[in-house]
Amino acid sequence: MADQRLQSVVSRLQNLPSISLPTDYPRPTGTNKLIESVHAAQLSEQASLSLLKLVLYTEEDQEDQEEDAESTHKRPSAFHLLLAAFIVLLHRHTGDTDIVVGSSSASAREPLILRLSVDPTDPYWAVVRHVQQVEKEAEEDALPYDVITQALNKDKDDGLDRPLFRVRFFDETDEPTNNFIGSTSVTSDLTVFITRPPASTRASLAPRISLRILYNSLLFTSSRITSFLDQLSVLLRKVASNPLAPVGSVPLLTPSQNAKLPNPTGDLNWCGWKGAITDVFSRHARQNPDRPCVIQSLPTESPEEPQGKVVFSYGAILRASNVLAHHLIKNGIQREDVVMVYAHRSVDLVVAVMAVLKAGATFSVVDPAYPPSRQIIYLRVANPRGLIMLKGAGTISPTVREFLAEELKIKVEVPALEVFPDGHIIGGLDPVGEDVLRAHNHLGETDPNVVLGPDSIGTLSFTSGSTGIPKGVRGRHFSLTHFFPWMSERFGLDEHSKFTMLSGIAHDPIQRDMFTPLFLGAQLHVPTADDIGTPGRLAEWMAESEVTVTHLTPAMGQLLSAQATRQIPTLLNAFFVGDVLTKRDCLRLQALAANVRIINMYGTTETQRAVSYFAIPPVSQDSTFLATQKDLMPAGQGMIDVQLLVVNRNDRNVPCAVGEVGEIYVRSGGLAEGYLDQDASAEKFVDNWFSVNAPPRRDTILHPEEGFAGPESRHWKGIRDRMYRSGDLGRYLPDGTVECSGRADDQVKIRGFRIELGEIDTHLSQHPLVRENVTLVRRDKDEEKILVSYFVPLEGSALEGYASNVPDDDEDGKGLVKGMKKYRRLIKDIREHLKQKLPKHSIPSLFVPLNKMPLNPNGKVDKPALPFPDTAQASYTAGPSAPGASTTEIAMQKIWSTILPSAPQPIPTDESFFDLGGHSILATRLIFEIRKVFVVNAPLGLIFEQPTIAGLVEAVDALRNADLGFAYKEPSAPGDATGPADAKKNAAAAAPHVEYGQDYLSLVEKLEPSYPPLPADFSDHPITVFLTGATGFLGAFVLHDLLSRTERVKKVICLVRGKTVEQGLERLKEGSTDRNVWSDSWVSSGRLEVVTGDLGLDNFGLSQETWNKVADEADAVLHNGALVHWVFPYEKLRSPNVLGTLTAINLASTGKPKVFVFVSSTSAIDTDHYVQLSESLARGSSNSNGVPESDDLEGAKSSLKTGYGQSKWVSEKLLFEAGKRGLRGHIVRPGYVVGDSRTAVTNTDDFIWRMVKGCVQLGLVPDINNSINMVPVDHVARCTSLAAISPLPDAPLSVCHVTARPLPTFNGMLSSLLQYGFPTESCEYLVWRRRLEQHVMDVGDNALFPLLHFVLDDLPTSTKAPELDDSNTVALLRQGGAQLSSTVDDSLMGLYLAWLVGAGFLPSPSLPSPQKALPTLANSGTIKAAGRTGV
Repeated sequence: MADQRLQSVVSRLQNLPSISLPTDYPRPTGTNKLIESVHAAQLSEQASLSLLKLVLYTEEDQEDQEEDAESTHKRPSAFHLLLAAFIVLLHRHTGDTDIVVGSSSASAREPLILRLSVDPTDPYWAVVRHVQQVEKEAEEDALPYDVITQALNKDKDDGLDRPLFRVRFFDETDEPTNNFIGSTSVTSDLTVFITRPPASTRASLAPRISLRILYNSLLFTSSRITSFLDQLSVLLRKVASNPLAPVGSVPLLTPSQNAKLPNPTGDLNWCGWKGAITDVFSRHARQNPDRPCVIQSLPTESPEEPQGKVVFSYGAILRASNVLAHHLIKNGIQREDVVMVYAHRSVDLVVAVMAVLKAGATFSVVDPAYPPSRQIIYLRVANPRGLIMLKGAGTISPTVREFLAEELKIKVEVPALEVFPDGHIIGGLDPVGEDVLRAHNHLGETDPNVVLGPDSIGTLSFTSGSTGIPKGVRGRHFSLTHFFPWMSERFGLDEHSKFTMLSGIAHDPIQRDMFTPLFLGAQLHVPTADDIGTPGRLAEWMAESEVTVTHLTPAMGQLLSAQATRQIPTLLNAFFVGDVLTKRDCLRLQALAANVRIINMYGTTETQRAVSYFAIPPVSQDSTFLATQKDLMPAGQGMIDVQLLVVNRNDRNVPCAVGEVGEIYVRSGGLAEGYLDQDASAEKFVDNWFSVNAPPRRDTILHPEEGFAGPESRHWKGIRDRMYRSGDLGRYLPDGTVECSGRADDQVKIRGFRIELGEIDTHLSQHPLVRENVTLVRRDKDEEKILVSYFVPLEGSALEGYASNVPDDDEDGKGLVKGMKKYRRLIKDIREHLKQKLPKHSIPSLFVPLNKMPLNPNGKVDKPALPFPDTAQASYTAGPSAPGASTTEIAMQKIWSTILPSAPQPIPTDESFFDLGGHSILATRLIFEIRKVFVVNAPLGLIFEQPTIAGLVEAVDALRNADLGFAYKEPSAPGDATGPADAKKNAAAAAPHVEYGQDYLSLVEKLEPSYPPLPADFSDHPITVFLTGATGFLGAFVLHDLLSRTERVKKVICLVRGKTVEQGLERLKEGSTDRNVWSDSWVSSGRLEVVTGDLGLDNFGLSQETWNKVADEADAVLHNGALVHWVFPYEKLRSPNVLGTLTAINLASTGKPKVFVFVSSTSAIDTDHYVQLSESLARGSSNSNGVPESDDLEGAKSSLKTGYGQSKWVSEKLLFEAGKRGLRGHIVRPGYVVGDSRTAVTNTDDFIWRMVKGCVQLGLVPDINNSINMVPVDHVARCTSLAAISPLPDAPLSVCHVTARPLPTFNGMLSSLLQYGFPTESCEYLVWRRRLEQHVMDVGDNALFPLLHFVLDDLPTSTKAPELDDSNTVALLRQGGAQLSSTVDDSLMGLYLAWLVGAGFLPSPSLPSPQKALPTLANSGTIKAAGRTGV
């Protein structure tokens, strides 16, 4: 029956999706990163009434029928209604239609895994019924969670135990395994608890529902959670009025959110005409004719030569452009005729563009870098009437010239335009040998005075079309000037700014390059082709030119930072346009320019200058800003008079709420006029349907406040409230910022899986040896879609370590593909990097290293120029099989080559089938092919056990031998794995990866073969205890506890460092006195003896006589001493901590047998494995409260990070083995040891108290709901003493976990600061982390400064600790008649704070009327801060 249930569950949960819940912060790398926060709320009364209304809703077919028991049973509960609403919200926030949540059940103890499909057209009531049905099926098939996960992960091709869900929804009154729902899991982002407190009959009939959300604040802000709950209430109210409303279009916008989001009917200053750019430029030129305008850099013969520059003044540009404008007009160019400029990056382009605009015409640019066929396409679309050839742009090809002559009606052509510094201009020779501009040279000071208006068409730019034919976008003059005054004020741009001309000359951002400085009266610096193309040179040129402002595409930004060594301190603003901007792009630029503010601008050719922006402050002002940003920079918010509207994809009349995925529309008066194709314009440039019923606005251009309309009104079509439909998907963040979430064409599907190309590229760019990258979907030789990642390796010494000695040929014949054979190891490393970040189906099949990323003339990646898979693979030319290859291997190579979509040649015999593009479908084909070719009965799971050619060859040969009567051997490591991930683990294990694990294997040989049992009378007489580490913090309390047991403990012998016994005794006394745990009577009565020595020396440095004396006298060895250091590597700690433990074991077995007690630390289990084990046990049916004390520590044999934790691990493993050989005693494993619960004496040199002090200094405390296992020192000392004097019967070095019951939380601990009068405010953890980093950098004085690296990087990991089972400890305490548990509550926290103030460690509370007063200490004499140092 259980098997049938399991089969049913597995069939329902096959190919589970991974929910793409939108986060506010980047998802941390690694699995064990969690800062838990809690948000509690009460469902509003309106929402509660809506629940009541929904419960009473009756479907049409039941309206006229009396309710029977069955129909009553079918009525949904409040839980079902809320869960259905929760599912709808997840669908709306992610766009996912297949959603998995963890849940609870009223009838089953096991947690439920609910998989729910939801479509935007589904009525809400259908979702409710679906929830009920799915829950019923899950309850009928309820099984332990671990049984389900093991079944689902069995034979998986990636071998990874991925989380089944990231969101959970529970009723707190249900009774699943408590620990499963008790806290936020490291694999769950969001957990919702609902509860319904009991109510009297006098209360409202509407159910009172309380909501509690646990969330990972490393991912979400509190405002995100608040908005989510607000939307839940709105959704319930909306569907209560119409339960059959389609869930994809129910409005979710709340009033508070609406106030922060753009008003789609608001006024956007439609009539804010700033004048024509030509008029503004001319005004500057007449007011300041000698001001530098364009600074043209000159090419040099060699890089060593100093670069020359030519300065063109505003007056010179004015004169030259006027001459050319008059020539165009006199030769028949009419208003808005297109004049095509055959251009290159130069001052000549500036003059040509300004002249065309002055003539009232429309300019367009052809880049000579385009092939002739492409040039012809642009010319055909533009249908120009004029042609200006810049002299430096070369000559027109014969085919283009033929097209111009035969198919276009060119009125005027300027064959070779060239401008000189004094403003003189020549245009080339006419047929009779005279300059074509000669007749108009005298008009240099005369403006043509062609009137331009807001709707005059000044630009014709091109954007790609779905048919391959570019679409011409007609740009209006309104946008060319409207936004510059605001940009000047917002970003500090003025006439002193120095701009660059770096954009592609045929790309519309070139207009921004030119027009911004011309509008401001600033300088435009123009580089040479070598400045741009020579690696590292562009940064030098910008520094030498003292550039302050630049416009870049991300690709050009990567070119700027590549191999750059020169800093650009003058650069103040960098505007990025044209493509997705990544965090890595920003960090690279900040490394070059510490003072640069990076502005990510979102817009398109169709929106012209009307864009949104997201500003990143200079690293010199805020070095922490990018740390909390996700990998892709958001689109931001609209500039002045621009709105980004995110609109519901299912009903465009519904604006999206915060977090909801929708389509982005750009609303502004600065949009382009439209496309040349009117039908295309109608589809993308749409009237604002939100303002159809809005009152008419006053047209101040046609009807100004004073006087008459100006001449520009003749070129004005009136107020037009229009929006551009971008086709981009996005969502609002809680502050109204918009982030893009891709395009429909980026969301491809391969083998049924949804793939986000942008996500792949983001993670690929984070590999340290990848400089640039782009991922595409390409078709292989079999016309199957595969993922191909192209990347440019980052040159440097690190790259050399991944290169083999293979000639680096021109592998594709175009100089693009670079070293597919040479960088095979790098490709393998990149693949492993991605496997840690992405699901298996998102790992590209093929990685193609490139010499350089091909860019089109617009500065974007030229995707068509990237080699197709077969071309790239052809570069990886096939060679003969390896010498000595068996016939089985040769045949296997052929099979793989046939089946894999893009197999490298030759196929490496040690690479996984799945890493080379294989998947489960192809794996099945492979096995059937193996069966056919080799005539063996290969099991279908063989490819998962042996994913490499080498492994399969061995297995096939073994199967053949079995058929011949030889024994078939099971696969051996490293092939004996459940998938490629395990194959990688086995390979890693074979390498010298973890030294401490290997050291244990060598040290275990030093143990005795066996250890004698304890004397039968051990418990019958007072004993002598040999104690190490008594001068330390815990050791002082252990000593006090032992000597306070006068009947059981006769004497304690302490090992202390010191030259003489007297010095050692004085040191011991000083430490214990400081902690208020010293008594002189111990010495006078002879119950305390000191021997001097050192943990790291043979026999502790004791003389043979002293060693023998101690060995004969002691009945127990309590080894508490260790060198505690969180930075030292294992090697430095090995001698005192590990070899010292072996010495202590030797002492325990010398002379009479002794009890052995070892004080360890939870740092020995500080790995992801134990966090996951703890959660797994909590989810399952185990009665364990956490990591069992019987665990063998194998889960930490290779992944402990600190040398201290590694030294404790090796020591414990040695003791486990010694216990198996007869040694008796305990390993005491406490968490954080804090102050005495009576006197409050504590250790100030401790992370906990440093954090408390750091928060007081900062005035902020982080919101961290994670539990923290801190236990008073007297309780730990009690457990330790009892383990030595009265161990559990026949204890074989068993572990005793010392854990707080109940566990305190960081929030509980830190909230006490405000209660007791310390002025602190609570904030989100990531905000606190940023403020702390800034505080330390600005002030340099914070208690957390020595631990800053730990706080900034490891705190989320370290604060998510595993739950610990403490059954042995409880039994030990019960046997000793002691208190069974201890914790740190509010009152004890107050006692600690009082002691810390008295010791001068904390300042006195400064709030005038605190909630609580600090308690008075019992021992209020001299208080001295005590550290942990002491062995």
